Amino acid sequence: MKKHNGIIIGLVVILIVVIGYVSTEKYQQSQERDKVDVFQQGAQYGYEQAIVQLVQQVQTCQQVPIFIQNQSVNIINVDCLAPPTQ
Repeated sequence: MKKHNGIIIGLVVILIVVIGYVSTEKYQQSQERDKVDVFQQGAQYGYEQAIVQLVQQVQTCQQVPIFIQNQSVNIINVDCLAPPTQ
């Protein structure tokens, strides 16, 4: 009888350790997922703000330089170009 009680106690301890480990892993995964979500939301907001600023700048009918790595491009609003004369 004592042998069975020892086995049962051992199995219960192992079960508690496994449940604790799985719970810790799931919690850490959810924390990482939350961090990634916040990062993606911040990046999306940054992209949106960059486009809003670009549109606001081109509405002034002046060239707006855009720099991407080693390249530069000037953007201008086509509505600001003079219509062709006939």
